[in-house]
Amino acid sequence: MADGKVVGIGGLFIRSADPAALAAWYRDHLGIAATCSGEPTPDGEWVWMQQAGPTVFSAFKADSDYFAADRQVMLNLRVEGLDALLARLEAAGIAISHREAMEGVGAFARVHDCDGNPVELWEP
Repeated sequence: MADGKVVGIGGLFIRSADPAALAAWYRDHLGIAATCSGEPTPDGEWVWMQQAGPTVFSAFKADSDYFAADRQVMLNLRVEGLDALLARLEAAGIAISHREAMEGVGAFARVHDCDGNPVELWEP
């Protein structure tokens, strides 16, 4: 019998003026099985199967300058091969807005999706 606890993130839902383009951006550039609401991916996938690993769930102060003040949320994705991924993104014309490394935590880089939402890429 389940003891009534959250065991992971079940989904991420992003509003967009062009949901099909936004879903395609995540599929094409980051390899995520992103869908349009109520439709599978072009390959017929409904869910993105992830590798198990750490997830940071953190609240920031309203005046934090860690990401743009006009955004309430920033997506952070755990990656392997950050340098190779960044090279592919740059070759596709996607700007890398900043990079940093934190000892004991990992390397980070930030991009923005086609709607301007910040996406932090983290290689632990």
